[in-house]
Amino acid sequence: MTRNPPEQLLDLVQSHRVTAVIYVAARLGLAELLRDGPRTVDELASRTHADRDALARLLVALSAVGICSRVGEGSYLLTELGAGLDASAERSFKNWVIFEGSMLVRRWGGLLDTIMSGKTAAQLQNVDDNFDLMARTPEHVRVFNEAMTDLTRLVTHDLLQAYDFGTISHLMDVGGGSGQLMGAVAREYPNIKGTVFDLPRCAEAANQNFVHLGISERVDFVAGDFFHTVPAAVDAIILKSIIHDWDDERSRIILGNCRKALPQKGRLLLIERAMSELPGTDDAGRSCAMSDLNMLRGPGGRERTEREYYQLLTESSFRPTAVFRAGRFNLTESRLC
Repeated sequence: MTRNPPEQLLDLVQSHRVTAVIYVAARLGLAELLRDGPRTVDELASRTHADRDALARLLVALSAVGICSRVGEGSYLLTELGAGLDASAERSFKNWVIFEGSMLVRRWGGLLDTIMSGKTAAQLQNVDDNFDLMARTPEHVRVFNEAMTDLTRLVTHDLLQAYDFGTISHLMDVGGGSGQLMGAVAREYPNIKGTVFDLPRCAEAANQNFVHLGISERVDFVAGDFFHTVPAAVDAIILKSIIHDWDDERSRIILGNCRKALPQKGRLLLIERAMSELPGTDDAGRSCAMSDLNMLRGPGGRERTEREYYQLLTESSFRPTAVFRAGRFNLTESRLC
């Protein structure tokens, strides 16, 4: 049955409630408790130390949005959708849910101030760089890094299917965080050498990840700041979800430093979402539009169209040679001009 516009508008404006419900489920660890089969409300209340009646009502809401389903008399079963909240799941999204529900929700509360001023949340607090502001709270850095790992894990399979990394001998992931993407590439291509280049605060998590994956003999971490310089001696650089964080001026600095680091026959692999030239109302279009506002409110960057990325790359003395579709992301391969 087709809903009338007021009902559609009501559902849209209440979407933040769904975020809150899923966030609470993640914090309570309900997916982990339900991974082995259905449990009663009493069992779940006992394990989470939550109020039984309040938890029962939360589980009704979680069933309404498809995270779990009711079976029998007062028992609940985890759905395939809800399994993504399990921290041990292969493609877990739990850390992103916690990031969205705890940090981004608060940031978006001031969106009106950003729209009126054109300033980021950090700039409105007289801090130029959102990442510098976040670094003042170590717990925020941890939540952010873990969320970025989840987001990278979500797209890694599509990237490995879309692009052949087999012709690369040494790959550097600039801004690679804890090395989730580099680790996946290195495991898929056992002959490749890898380097993750990021701020010093990412070193410990990255090195632990390399040891866990058994690739520490081939993959290392180098600390530094891509606004200052990027290490040389690799034949390909990958930038995933980095350029969208920054305005054109800062993006050109990053790309320029990458260009200086590459040999003449080197290549740059840029992985970003691409905005449609015309606004889209499908899931991918809405997601990209919301991400664009998240960049506006957060680090001050923007989502761009394929044409805008092409222009940014050519202005930075790169020659885009091919675009590969990887789920909701594009991988743009470029050579030096």
